[in-house]
Amino acid sequence: MLLQHLGIWGVFAIAFADSALLGMPVDAFVATYVYQDHRRLLFYVSMASLGSALGSIPLYFVGYFGGEAVLRQRISEQRFQRIHRSFERHSFWALMFPGMLPPPTPFKIFVLGAAVAEMRIDHFLGAIFAGRFVRFLVLALLTLWFGPQIVGWFGSFFRRHIFWLLITATLAALAGFWYWRRRQRRRMEGQG
Repeated sequence: MLLQHLGIWGVFAIAFADSALLGMPVDAFVATYVYQDHRRLLFYVSMASLGSALGSIPLYFVGYFGGEAVLRQRISEQRFQRIHRSFERHSFWALMFPGMLPPPTPFKIFVLGAAVAEMRIDHFLGAIFAGRFVRFLVLALLTLWFGPQIVGWFGSFFRRHIFWLLITATLAALAGFWYWRRRQRRRMEGQG
């Protein structure tokens, strides 16, 4: 079996390959690794997140040097403008939140969007790592609770309810941002 040959580092290799344009079933591999070895849950989640972040670097450079033309070929003008505005306002969150969502979220479009917006590479890697860490941690905990078959069930549920899940995620992000901004204002008023 492939997992035996790759050893404990296999989840990193699979996540790296997936992000570097190959499209691999990362969730299934993470679930399998976690289910077979519960004690290394945080290691597998971290390695999958790191692999996903580092594997996105080639696509980042394609978008960075290919500019807007690469992204405009892949999406509509209206969607391009929405993504571009979100990266201008809150680049870290604009990449982290889509990174948390499982397939069929078109995450590579957001990676290209970050590159076109010339997001700093350290922020780029941090946002992907953070988003993927949340995604893989939730997946790992669900796998321990329900078993590895949760990957198939969750994928079909997400495809059926993608609209409502995206709305919920957007509202949660906006609420979090609003709360953070309010705290920042209070802190500034307290100093003034």
